[in-house]
Amino acid sequence: MIREPLIFEISDQGKRAFALPKLDVPVTGDALEGCAVRESIPDFPQVSEIEVVRHFTRLSQQNYCVDIGFYPLGSCTMKYNPKVNDKVVTLPGFQDAHPYAPADTVQGNLEALKRMEDLLCEITGFDAFTLQPSAGAQGELVGMMLIHAYHVDQGNPRKYVLIPDSAHGTNPSSAHVCGYQVKEIKSNSQGRIDLAELENAMTGDVAALMVTNPNTLGVFESDICRIAEIVHAKGGLLYMDGANMNALTGIARPGDFGVDVLHLNLHKTFSTPHGGGGPGSGPVGVKKILTPFLPYPLVEKKGAGLVLNDDRPKSIGRVRSFTGNFLVVVKALAYILSLGPKGVREIAEMAVLNANYIRKSLEGIYHLQYDTASMHEVVFSDKFQKDAHGVTNLDIAKRLIDYGFHPPTMSFPLIVHGALMIEPTETESKRDLDGFIEAMKIIAKEAAENPAILKAAPHQTVVRRLDETAAARNPIVTWERGKV
Repeated sequence: MIREPLIFEISDQGKRAFALPKLDVPVTGDALEGCAVRESIPDFPQVSEIEVVRHFTRLSQQNYCVDIGFYPLGSCTMKYNPKVNDKVVTLPGFQDAHPYAPADTVQGNLEALKRMEDLLCEITGFDAFTLQPSAGAQGELVGMMLIHAYHVDQGNPRKYVLIPDSAHGTNPSSAHVCGYQVKEIKSNSQGRIDLAELENAMTGDVAALMVTNPNTLGVFESDICRIAEIVHAKGGLLYMDGANMNALTGIARPGDFGVDVLHLNLHKTFSTPHGGGGPGSGPVGVKKILTPFLPYPLVEKKGAGLVLNDDRPKSIGRVRSFTGNFLVVVKALAYILSLGPKGVREIAEMAVLNANYIRKSLEGIYHLQYDTASMHEVVFSDKFQKDAHGVTNLDIAKRLIDYGFHPPTMSFPLIVHGALMIEPTETESKRDLDGFIEAMKIIAKEAAENPAILKAAPHQTVVRRLDETAAARNPIVTWERGKV
């Protein structure tokens, strides 16, 4: 592939995208005030309109996205987003509604929010939801804020939060921000929470256990009901990270496990995969004991209509402007309604089937640290290739790019050294999965026969192997004409 030059490299003195005729009226002193004119920006590129259009069009064609191919990022759920969901949010009543519009003028929008809350309660088994959090990490934080508020209201905020080593990495941060100290709970040989260790750690000073279920190993915590009993026996609360809920939808409800508070990722489980960094939505569901502390405002019925109620004395307050990322909620609502109960169940059935299909197809070729059935994702490692041929998970991931696939998540979870976390999601066809599996098999063969190919990969991209360690340690980018 031909390297696309920087826009500075195609710049020539005197070029411009357009030229206007000279003004035939006087120019006042403040006519250009607030405008970013080219002369005011040092070394601003000077290019023609067609050069600008072609430059950015070519760059866009080099971008990889889920509409082009398989995006197996484990723990991120990068799945296809049906275009009808994008179409729905462009309806004027949704897209053009002002967030400060009086409630009686946006009853349809409030109805959409209310219906989403009700559907999420039905799917997860909780009593109430807040749709305010903008993403999963903020949902985690809100969940811990609710737990903290509950314990303060009970007269004892407590000191510790327990977090398994198989949990998502943002969980400890959410606990720390709420003033808690974190204690880690080790996994057993099946990749699940060690119950004996949990019982020893669970004391009257522990506010909560934060469990990811299914966890980051793609393993379901089959002892979750017993875990809830252990936590509740000491007056603690059970928080569940629901980022991997696409393994459970329509089949199992966390609220029935004894979970007290849960966050979801609408942008993962329900339709708005967040490639490129956003937008997201991280609703939080709670059992009845935590409903007084939910953020305000809440959508509530009043007479024949709906209102936003902010009269909530025990609330933790507002955690996001307005009602959250409204259009992400609308997309998710469209997704759920278009699928119906049967389709929502099929999300989990297909996600689990696809993950286990990949697992079985690559079993014995790539190392599996835990001999436990997978849920929505499977975590291999580079142990076979590294021990025998010096090939690492980074080499495998880079070589996958040559075969037209986005690499899986690497080196996470940390308890699997050299991890390759693969999540096919429910939207991938068997044909695409077979293509990915075949590429992984070829790469394993290359590792044995010619590891140098992997060490220099990728070979087919505009930009080749970069020194990622140096880039992370010295993230300074400079440009000088003629020296790129």
